[in-house]
Amino acid sequence: MAPYAPTDGISKLAIDQSKHFTEALKEAFKSSGDQQKVAAEKVSELVGGDANLNLGVVSQELRNALTGNDADAKIVAAYVVDDLMQKHAERVEAYLVPLLSVFLDLLADKKPTIRPVAQEAALTIISSANKNSTIRLLPILFAGLDRSKKWQTKKGSLDLVAELSTIAPYQVGRCLPDIIPQVTDCMWDTRKEVKVAAKETMTRVCSVVGNMDIEPFIPALVSCLTNPTEVPECTHKLASTTFVKTVEAPALAIMEPLLKRALAEGKTAVKRQAAVIIDNMCKLMDDPAEAQLFIPKLLPGLKKVIETQADPECREVATRAHETLFVAGGSMEVSEDELKVDYENINKVVIESIAASPAAVKAEIDNFTVDYVTGICYFLVVARNFNKAVFEKEISAYFKAFMNAADLKPLSNEIRDRCFKENKSIFIEDVDCDEGIPDLCNCEFSLAYGGMILLNNARLRLKRGHRYGLCGPNGCGKSTLMRAISNGQLEGFPSRDELKTVFVEHNLQASEAELSVVDFILVDEDLKNTPRKEVEDTLADVGFTPDMQAQGVGTLSGGWKMKLELARAMLQKADILLLDEPTNHLDVKNVAWLENYLTGLTNVTSIMVSHDSGFLDTVCTNIIHYETRKLKIYKGNLSCFVEQKPEAKAYYELESENVKFTFPEPGFLADIKNKGKPIIRLTKCSYQYPGTPKPSINNISVTCALSSRIAVLGPNGAGKSTLIKMLTGEVEPTSGQVWKHPSMRFAYVAQHAFHHIESHLDETANQYIQWRFQSGEDKELLAKETRKLSAEEKEHYKKPVNWEGEKRVLEEIVSRRKFKKSFEYELKWEKCPVEENAWVPREKVREVGLGQAFADRR
Repeated sequence: MAPYAPTDGISKLAIDQSKHFTEALKEAFKSSGDQQKVAAEKVSELVGGDANLNLGVVSQELRNALTGNDADAKIVAAYVVDDLMQKHAERVEAYLVPLLSVFLDLLADKKPTIRPVAQEAALTIISSANKNSTIRLLPILFAGLDRSKKWQTKKGSLDLVAELSTIAPYQVGRCLPDIIPQVTDCMWDTRKEVKVAAKETMTRVCSVVGNMDIEPFIPALVSCLTNPTEVPECTHKLASTTFVKTVEAPALAIMEPLLKRALAEGKTAVKRQAAVIIDNMCKLMDDPAEAQLFIPKLLPGLKKVIETQADPECREVATRAHETLFVAGGSMEVSEDELKVDYENINKVVIESIAASPAAVKAEIDNFTVDYVTGICYFLVVARNFNKAVFEKEISAYFKAFMNAADLKPLSNEIRDRCFKENKSIFIEDVDCDEGIPDLCNCEFSLAYGGMILLNNARLRLKRGHRYGLCGPNGCGKSTLMRAISNGQLEGFPSRDELKTVFVEHNLQASEAELSVVDFILVDEDLKNTPRKEVEDTLADVGFTPDMQAQGVGTLSGGWKMKLELARAMLQKADILLLDEPTNHLDVKNVAWLENYLTGLTNVTSIMVSHDSGFLDTVCTNIIHYETRKLKIYKGNLSCFVEQKPEAKAYYELESENVKFTFPEPGFLADIKNKGKPIIRLTKCSYQYPGTPKPSINNISVTCALSSRIAVLGPNGAGKSTLIKMLTGEVEPTSGQVWKHPSMRFAYVAQHAFHHIESHLDETANQYIQWRFQSGEDKELLAKETRKLSAEEKEHYKKPVNWEGEKRVLEEIVSRRKFKKSFEYELKWEKCPVEENAWVPREKVREVGLGQAFADRR
């Protein structure tokens, strides 16, 4: 950062118009003792009450007094600055902040009466100034740490840096990479007072890190800066720490000195531990721009360990840390110069924006104000805060003394837009924007889910009639982005009144299952006034026969449900179609129909997520790719995209999947000596959904063995899912017989993702598993049709049965045990003690008419 040194540019006319202030100040200089403060307050009141007073003259006159030889004038001038900053900071800070360097020099003044007054004025300046001007205050304070300065000035500068950490902790945190080297140098000063102050300041500035994982180690980190022998021990402690909090730039900034020293240590163990710390911390970095700040500082040390270290395990850990840091920084290696925000560039932006505004040119904004506003804009760019409201608030506070309120917003927006254009990331730009085609949207936004940042200051530009494939690794937020667009939760995205967006997904609610297909569409809020005939015609166009239109939605297969959602979207006449895995439930014929439908929409834009690479190849005109929490648009279909980004091929290859499931080995089944022997058999089974004119499945027979690997194929609506449900007991056949081995267990993964959990959406995964198995039995099994008793069966079980000469009523089946080649069941009788429970063979239970009570028990 360059030192703060605005040019005054004060005209002779301005000096002449400010003579009354000059005279009042000279009069105040004549006072002494307690009257000096009173006289200074009168001068301050004069400045505060005169809106036309040239504050540049005020600043210059005060500077002249503070740098002169008159001790009384110095004290009065310091009191004036102190009072003005306390009472009129917003109006005068641009003119008085540059005087901070003078007060730092006065801390070493020969006359002891001047030092405390100067210290008080300096503290008031930093505490009253705009917090976002901290980045401009720091170079003044750093200049006070120069070797040529007296020790009192150094100590006073360090004390003020420490105070800033309390006054503006966020701003100090963003500036830690600049602060730490300056304060570290002072920790080696020859003067004891400076060394003590430097250590205290370092501890205080490091406390702004806001990371609970690191805070306990701050004293040790500070001590390491002056005691290199402590580096191994401190590194060992940090390597043993489990980092769980998100790591931001301030946290890595205070760790950087230790990590650089540890990587240069002679001991292999210390180098390995340093690499472990870098790996662990960088995994928790959400912002690539922050990680990039440390790539030029830490990556060379890791490279050296990889290239020179003899221990293969240490090299492996360093390689892993290198990769983690590289990926965290956006998979780009950049130099420190490339990452620096240029202050002169920001100053140029502010001056050019003022020159482009007739109202600002006419206002003749002085150099003091321009330089001060530049410093604030400089910090906002460093912090990557391009919020228009923030820019307007910060800039208007200082330009309102020169301009009308109506002209402030356009000027602040112009400065903000230019700052963004000049400093936005150059590595996340779209390859092609098709300038000749009208935009549907061109917005910048951030997106988070829970505590995770998915997109940070990402730009999305959509063209009318284009078909975009949304690509990225699992969990990056593709469906979350589409849902945010659909729900109108995306900042800057056009509202539903301007742009009609429809989200097409397989998401039928249980409450809608009984509705007919036509009524299902008509209950939609956007379609309730649509003529019924238009709905029926559209459904017919996508293949729904009159009989299918009349049947309940819950009886439709997964493929037909997806076609129903597409028909609803067609009726809504969307500008943007959002499709989440649209081909998942469609057969080949219907996938081809969907491809033709989408490619025929020349006026409708589509965004789709799919793992069907053939579908994306056929349909897409562009690919939107998640890259370092940004969105990058590539021209062409999936194949063209993979040519440019070969690593993206992994999204569609099964063998590249990171998550693997290992299923436990099942136990032995009694009497099943070989894997070809049947364990389940369906014989002449049929099933007809209630309310439908004909069976979905008719007179089928299926036999499965342990060695069976069966694929069920057929067009949408052929009854594939119904067959699986009959095998698992989700439904019971209308006719026919089902036999299963009594010890066989089923694991059922339904076509609809929420099949089992739609009644538990507010529970965590852990809570759901606890609920499901808390009694030692799978509660989901109790919901199966084969486990449910009809009213007639319940009535039948209330009837007494003959048992050992007595009439008894079954209360429950308690347990089961192996008996020869079959099983025995423990029956509990009503109004009988446990001691009279009976162990009854399976065949006998069936004979007495209690077979359904143990059917499908596991």
